[in-house]
Amino acid sequence: MNKNALVKSEEIQNKICTLRGVQVMLDKDLARLYGVETKAFNQAVKRNIERFPSEFMFQLTADEYSSLRSQIVTLNNKRGKHRKYLPFAFTEQGVAMLSAVLRSETAVKASIQIINAFVAMRIFIAANTRVFHRLDEVERKQIEYKVESDRKFDQILMPLKNEA
Repeated sequence: MNKNALVKSEEIQNKICTLRGVQVMLDKDLARLYGVETKAFNQAVKRNIERFPSEFMFQLTADEYSSLRSQIVTLNNKRGKHRKYLPFAFTEQGVAMLSAVLRSETAVKASIQIINAFVAMRIFIAANTRVFHRLDEVERKQIEYKVESDRKFDQILMPLKNEA
């Protein structure tokens, strides 16, 4: 694998987020990777909407979009840069279907790279599940220790407060 492909894979992985319990990519990020405008991208999808059931693609709710926007540090506040419609999120299966809808050479290559990025993310998560569980356990124990420590501290100080 060459260096450019590795950078692109990391770039793609950074655009994958989890919504509604599934890994997805937003229409604007996919459009950029496919080399088309978001509006044209979404029009092509809508012309072939029968290929995109809800498990392949869904539109974000206003709350999901607001939450996602608050997590993104680099928002563009220039005039004309705000979305008129809520974005669409595409699952790995939706990305695979996009290659049938967007038939350019760039689209086919981009779809392969994006699907490979989804697979790499899934492998990473599966390989590190034990680590994530262990971190959760350590965090839980730290919280329990702090609560117990605070309780003991209060027991020591209580007689002093009563004497005052």
